[in-house]
Amino acid sequence: MTTAEGHTEQNLPEAGAGEGAEEAGLTGPDVIRRAVKTLPNKPGVYRMFNTKGDVLYVGKARSLKNRVQSYTRFGGHTNRIAAMIANTASMEFVTTQTEAEALLLEANLIKKLKPRFNVVLRDDKSFPYILIAKDHAVPQIMKHRGARNRPGSYYGPFASAGSVNRTINALQKAFLIRSCNDSVYDNRTRPCLLYQIKRCAAPCTGEISEAGHMDLVRQAETFLSGRSQAVKADLARLMEEAAGRLDYEQAARYRDRISAMSHVTSQQGINPQSVEEADVFAIAQEGGHSCIQVFFFRAGQNWGNRAYFPRADKGIDEADVLGSFLAQFYDDKPVPKHVFLSHSISERALLQDALSTRSGRKVAVVKPQRGEKRDLVEHALTNAREALGRRLAESRSQAKLLDGVKEVFGLERRPRRIEIYDNSHIQGSNPVGAMVVAGEAGLLKAHYRKFNIKSADMEAGDDYAMMREVLSRRFSRLLKEHGDREVPDVDGGEEDAEDTVPAWPDLVLIDGGRGQLRAVQQTFKDLGVEGVPVAGIAKGPDRDAGRERFYLPKGDAFMLDSRDPVLYYVQRLRDEAHRFAIGSHRSRRQKSIGSSPLDEITGIGPGRKRALLKAFGSARSVSRASIADLEAVDGVSRSLAKAIYGHFHEGAG
Repeated sequence: MTTAEGHTEQNLPEAGAGEGAEEAGLTGPDVIRRAVKTLPNKPGVYRMFNTKGDVLYVGKARSLKNRVQSYTRFGGHTNRIAAMIANTASMEFVTTQTEAEALLLEANLIKKLKPRFNVVLRDDKSFPYILIAKDHAVPQIMKHRGARNRPGSYYGPFASAGSVNRTINALQKAFLIRSCNDSVYDNRTRPCLLYQIKRCAAPCTGEISEAGHMDLVRQAETFLSGRSQAVKADLARLMEEAAGRLDYEQAARYRDRISAMSHVTSQQGINPQSVEEADVFAIAQEGGHSCIQVFFFRAGQNWGNRAYFPRADKGIDEADVLGSFLAQFYDDKPVPKHVFLSHSISERALLQDALSTRSGRKVAVVKPQRGEKRDLVEHALTNAREALGRRLAESRSQAKLLDGVKEVFGLERRPRRIEIYDNSHIQGSNPVGAMVVAGEAGLLKAHYRKFNIKSADMEAGDDYAMMREVLSRRFSRLLKEHGDREVPDVDGGEEDAEDTVPAWPDLVLIDGGRGQLRAVQQTFKDLGVEGVPVAGIAKGPDRDAGRERFYLPKGDAFMLDSRDPVLYYVQRLRDEAHRFAIGSHRSRRQKSIGSSPLDEITGIGPGRKRALLKAFGSARSVSRASIADLEAVDGVSRSLAKAIYGHFHEGAG
């Protein structure tokens, strides 16, 4: 078959996606040996699967036949590769025209599939840009993420939204470019607050002509293109001319703009003299963990940095982790002219060729040996080591807290997944349940869930019933998707905490006392859930923090010492669940404010809804109207009038 990338995918009947290899009872080297028989001497990508169909590894090769055949040899493999081979139950292959193509496809598949035995890039968020949009007669400055399909000039990437916001704020002071959206701009009748505080020239009301505003835009583009000194020199000349005319107010405005530009460059730290456009990568390893620090330099300016912590086996050295990371990093990002590295990677020339092909221009991937470029790499390396040190310190602190949780709640092992539940409502309206999750890597926001309470026969404000519904829905789905809870491995493992979060919780915490705890226990009993530790957290007298009482299914309630770190930790978890529940409730309530009972009636669209509200003033008045009055509204037939009346009057015929 043909993949979306246009390559030919070869599913081997002996060891492909089908059942041939499994029916023959082949595993490990036997599966691979059978696959080799039909492989071509062409570049491509291969995937290894276990018996469950999970992808174990994605690799690329100049010759698929030679590369895959290397896995059939006995000995010479690391423990990681040996385990990967032993678990292989089937394989799939994709041929490509060149090895560079295979490298790019491999990176794409690794990011998509996140195989267990590959180096995997995490936290792959898009980078923000500054956009000067030019699809309007008067250009607008704004922050931008995503596809760059809007006409205008893009500047970036910036390392974070915060750095973009600070830069735009300073640029508004320096160049007075409008930042409002087009609809606001087109409907202004007087200058807005930004004009009053000297952050916009107000072209919307003619305080400056469109031509004058365009001059400001050109100055901003010159500044963002790296020619900041030229812009400052022009403004300094204009300031002196204004002062010579004794127009000190105008001179002060030029002075403030120069000061704002200086503020932008001073916040950027290192601004190299010999590097106009480059990304700098440096990797540090310690204790089996890796940190890659990335610095972005555009137009001779430092536009921020970001630390990444890729998932990688402890046996993979720094250069190999960095090489695998780079191909995935540039899978969906623009490539600069230069890429500077802290380590020499084995496939530097291949990566350089692949990135040049992808970007349509020559890209240099090098490890600088001297001068300012080497200094930039050393600076990035220092930041990588410091970020990794902070990460490891936080990890050790988290491990100590989880060991304390294990002791306090009598768990069999250090918990890898803690689920905390809370409900939120106002006198029973718009009830929402919330689940937050914590583990060895801290709060795991990707695992958070909210539950809109659906039970129609529930009494308003019945917290016990709400908790039963939330837990029933959560654990019914858990049983359906993952089966019964497995007995935890007391010895634990050494795999990365962020990638081994189990589906089943090691501890369930409920915001409530003995009553809520009984409701949870009954829910578990009804579902047949066994072995899940659960505890209730009841607020202390007068809701004082530090005087919480803890309830377990067996035994009396107990309190922890007010200075116990475990108490502080559980309080933070409970407060996070409370925050998430309240936020979810407010969101649901906000949505309900714009809704109307008329929306629930079949046959009433926006036009008839407007006509009814115009005729009666409100949905409540519509509910009180007679059939004759409803029928008198334009667009409402006799049958629709009866339907509306029947919706609000139970039993009406």
